[in-house]
Amino acid sequence: MSVTVTAPSPAPAKGVRSRLRAASHRIHWNKVTPYLLIAPAILFELLIHVTPMFVGVWMSFIKLTRFFITNWLGAPFAGFGNYQVVLSFENPLGKQLTTAFGITLAFAILVVGCSFLIGTAASIALQKFFRARGALRTLFLIPYALPAYAGIITWKFMLQRDTGLVNQLLVNDLHLFDSAPFWLIGNNAFLSLVVVSIWHQWPFAFLMTMAGMQAIPDDLYEAAAIDGASVWKQIRYITFGLMRPVNSVLVLLLFLWTFREFNTPFVLFGAAPAQSANLLVVNIYNNSFVQWNFGLGAAMSVLLMLFLILVSGLWALWNRRVNR
Repeated sequence: MSVTVTAPSPAPAKGVRSRLRAASHRIHWNKVTPYLLIAPAILFELLIHVTPMFVGVWMSFIKLTRFFITNWLGAPFAGFGNYQVVLSFENPLGKQLTTAFGITLAFAILVVGCSFLIGTAASIALQKFFRARGALRTLFLIPYALPAYAGIITWKFMLQRDTGLVNQLLVNDLHLFDSAPFWLIGNNAFLSLVVVSIWHQWPFAFLMTMAGMQAIPDDLYEAAAIDGASVWKQIRYITFGLMRPVNSVLVLLLFLWTFREFNTPFVLFGAAPAQSANLLVVNIYNNSFVQWNFGLGAAMSVLLMLFLILVSGLWALWNRRVNR
């Protein structure tokens, strides 16, 4: 009868044990490091965006007026009272907000549509190389690179009735009007607001579409031209077909930015714009910082946020359905 004796495996050498510990430490830090890297971004996001958003929602449920501005916790609870005032179409404030919503929607549609068309047309025109292409690209991006307040104030001076460059050109040089029109008051205020906003927004559309068109291979256009496709068919089926993901995101961003645009109307007209240019965000500003009714202004802001969330959700559903 034979007995087999298995010798115990030798213990790992000291150098091997140290390498195993180092490897385990590396694995541990590899799991923790990504969370440590994104922690500052999450912290700043909470401090800058999330926390003020929840504070604004809380403000919309209290009667925070000038009498409680130094003691927020002492403001009486309003429940949905602020929302009832905002959504009541029988009182003057509700009617004014309804009109402002319609004006804002028309303003956003016009600005987004014209900015997208102008930016796309400029990108298509500058897609092929020629000697002055770089200079034109730089020139087209100046309105977007220029500080917003500086550009809008310049437009405000240009749109003055008696001393503005616009009336000087239209009345004195081109003789298109018998008398100088007012561009910053009355019904013309809406047209001025749309033109200035398009001037400021279309370079961003140009930048986005130009970047997207750089990824389209030239071979596709050459093959289409050989097959007899016209320039319009190349633009329709190749350019717009391959640019659909970029264009959909671009239109959404432009709409979200334009619908809550505040700088352009406030710098052009101040806190009391003409009725034709009375946007929704200006009403929110007036109720919050002119009338000192922060609870009512917060309710308006929450409703505006919900509307933009609804638009974003509908866009996401449509985009997923199209890209299936």
